[in-house]
Amino acid sequence: MSTFPFSQYEKAIEETDPVRLNGRVTQVVGLIVEATGPQVGVGEVCHIITHHGPLPCEVVGFRRNAILLMPLIQTEGIHQGAEVISVGRPLTAPAGIEMLGRMVDGLGQPIDDKGLLPASVTQVPINREPPSPFSRKRISETLGTGVRVLDGLFTFGRGQRLGIFSGSGVGKSTLMGMICRSSQANVNVIGLIGERGREVREFIEKDLGEEGLRRSVVVVATSDRPALVRVKAAYAATAIAEYFRDQGKDVMLMMDSVTRFALAQREIGLAVGEPPTTRGYTPSVFSLLPKLLERAGTARHGSITGIYTVLVEGGDMDEPIADAVRGILDGHIVLSREMAQQNLYPAVDIQASISRLMNDIASKRHIEVANRVKDLYTTYQQAADLVNIGAYKAGTNPKIDEAINKLPRINEFIKQGIRESVTFEAAVKSLEAILEK
Repeated sequence: MSTFPFSQYEKAIEETDPVRLNGRVTQVVGLIVEATGPQVGVGEVCHIITHHGPLPCEVVGFRRNAILLMPLIQTEGIHQGAEVISVGRPLTAPAGIEMLGRMVDGLGQPIDDKGLLPASVTQVPINREPPSPFSRKRISETLGTGVRVLDGLFTFGRGQRLGIFSGSGVGKSTLMGMICRSSQANVNVIGLIGERGREVREFIEKDLGEEGLRRSVVVVATSDRPALVRVKAAYAATAIAEYFRDQGKDVMLMMDSVTRFALAQREIGLAVGEPPTTRGYTPSVFSLLPKLLERAGTARHGSITGIYTVLVEGGDMDEPIADAVRGILDGHIVLSREMAQQNLYPAVDIQASISRLMNDIASKRHIEVANRVKDLYTTYQQAADLVNIGAYKAGTNPKIDEAINKLPRINEFIKQGIRESVTFEAAVKSLEAILEK
């Protein structure tokens, strides 16, 4: 006798609140919907009943006796006096092994034409406190990325948090795809925040590929989505990564980009009446950044290695978001437009980049070789103008002579094909080969 699958109906009954708390819309001003009642807290979800159906909103604040709501989808159809119903809980995100290979939007709804998510997925709250500092294990193991220049000169640790800082069009999405396909992490969680719609499919098919997608969960909130959805997508991606970490897995969390997350939060802050401060960013931006970024890292079981991209316009590494993020993370990889123009990919700026934990996790020999190669590269860059105009005479400075001699090997070490994957051990051997006679 076959059994009927009642699980999805049981789940719906469990999530149904028989007590309906409601209120009414009083006005809509810009991005904000004001309503009277119900008694709710900041972060809770409400539904506004429109002629097109229920419209989900989140409580973002209060003004006198009014509740301030921000819609999670378009505001068309909201009318004065529309009923507001409290859902009674904050937003959640779907998580589970069934999510691998799937793409969802900022609200956890599938967008990949593969059908509904299985009823067996777990719903996890997207807002969660970072682990206690004393519950975090020290980072002691290396994490191979499959990218030679990163493994050799800026070794990552399991549970480390790093930023990729670059302007537009310098290859950060390509570098992210290389890491996703080749890293030693068990699971990838990728948050595409504020991306152009065209770039999403391009990243999935070209940079990530089938191989990377099979062990990845992708959360997408394109630039046309409401600011609140873009912010929530970043939290949702982090919550999904936390679920896998709690299962004891080593997770690679990649977020592109933190800058667009900050811009979305600025939009929300200005809408609810926050005063603009540094370069127009509201105070809530700088309070939310550490709350989001600190959720990655090690815990009692498993780890989240966080890689966050930061857009730096005009190469300004001291603009407010870049400066704030750099102070929170455990290192930064800077991509150079000049190197990209010389066809050196990935265009990692060796002088400007650093991994703050490399000295704690790499071997003594590895550190010595890496420092020696960095020193040679810096020496050449300092003398590059003289060399290029022919003003430097060979034999004048032995250190510069060695740097000129080793530069082709260093450039060859940096260069790596998009589909080329290098083991951590092979990267270290290639680094040592630069110094051989």
